[in-house]
Amino acid sequence: MSAVRSERAEPAMSEASYEIDNPFRMYRRTQIAELRYYVPGESMNHVDISTADQQAGSPRLGDMIARNRHNHADQWLVAAQYFKDNFEPIT
Repeated sequence: MSAVRSERAEPAMSEASYEIDNPFRMYRRTQIAELRYYVPGESMNHVDISTADQQAGSPRLGDMIARNRHNHADQWLVAAQYFKDNFEPIT
């Protein structure tokens, strides 16, 4: 009996050539995101903000707060322009 090798669309994450030659790939989101507007002056103690966003002046009006649908304590800031470029409301 001969073994049948399945075809893979993506190389395994452990393959060194994948990690070195192609560290980033394009992915489409398949989940619904939960976001709300940032309210100027609100406490951000519970929200993760990347260093890059902080250096760009966030949090600021127009930014959004995203949360993990399965763990509402896991929240992070989404910069206004990134939100505008990548999200649309569900109607």
